Amino acid sequence: MISFVLNRVAQAAGVLLAVGFIAFSLFTYVGDPINAMVGQDTSQQEKEELREKLGLNDPAPLQFARFIGNVVQGKFGLSYRTSDPVGRLILERLPATLELALCAALFALGVGVPLGVYTGLYPRHWTSRLLQAVSLIGISLPTFLIGILLIVFFAVILNVLPSFGRGETVKFGWWTSGYFTVAGLKALILPSVTLGLFQLTLIMRLVRSEMLEVMRTDYIKFARARGLSNRAINYGHALKNTLVPVITVTGLQLGAIIAFAIITETVFSWPGMGQLFVQSVQFADIPVMAAYLLLVSAFFVTINLAVDLLYYVVDPRLRGSTGGRH
Repeated sequence: MISFVLNRVAQAAGVLLAVGFIAFSLFTYVGDPINAMVGQDTSQQEKEELREKLGLNDPAPLQFARFIGNVVQGKFGLSYRTSDPVGRLILERLPATLELALCAALFALGVGVPLGVYTGLYPRHWTSRLLQAVSLIGISLPTFLIGILLIVFFAVILNVLPSFGRGETVKFGWWTSGYFTVAGLKALILPSVTLGLFQLTLIMRLVRSEMLEVMRTDYIKFARARGLSNRAINYGHALKNTLVPVITVTGLQLGAIIAFAIITETVFSWPGMGQLFVQSVQFADIPVMAAYLLLVSAFFVTINLAVDLLYYVVDPRLRGSTGGRH
């Protein structure tokens, strides 16, 4: 067990170090940071003095080591666009993105798993065939188009939900939340559905295929021969054995929800990290872009590590192959 955990942690550290190098490369190959920080009337001598002061004339390995050291301490520099600390800008936008991602993930899981179980247990029923056909919409249509269609129907035609913004929020220290106000909850509905629809269809189809495969196995036939009820067989045996691949995919999709919230946040003017990243790209704000890349990668790696460890706990075959030697 200890060897398994240390191996996964080492792999995660290696991935983060590689992403850190990519983020560091942005400062070198995406424009000149000095030109972004000073005005047009700044002399060449002043630019060179500033370059020397910031250590930009140092060897690349030394600059990279300094960059990683600052990142470990939570120091991402100053924004070229606003001159504010990047860490503070990220922290201001982080609650909005995380709450939106959590709602989208709960929506995808809460709807996708039951639908997948139903369509797997009754694959020939007309409702299952209809759900399968409808699920193609979530996979085929692009996210921005789904968001626009939801805005047109629910915000413009029916006028029951807001079309943009986060609504009223409550502040808890540095954290702001829309979960505790009616306006905040209403503002979450459309972007959460838009962001979670693709993951919902993916989870539903995955659970369905796993259920169909599990229901054909010998131990399910043996359970029926023992006289167990359909409820015990379907939910106590079949569904339990479909959770291993579902856990893996769901964990990775949670990271994808956070990473790809950019489009949804842009469509709904959601004040999260995705919208901040889009603004940073428009102004070539490299410190913010690098910080966003590192933070999203950290989310991905952390979630993937947690999924690997949970996979180890859930799957007895993996424990059997390693547990006896460690």
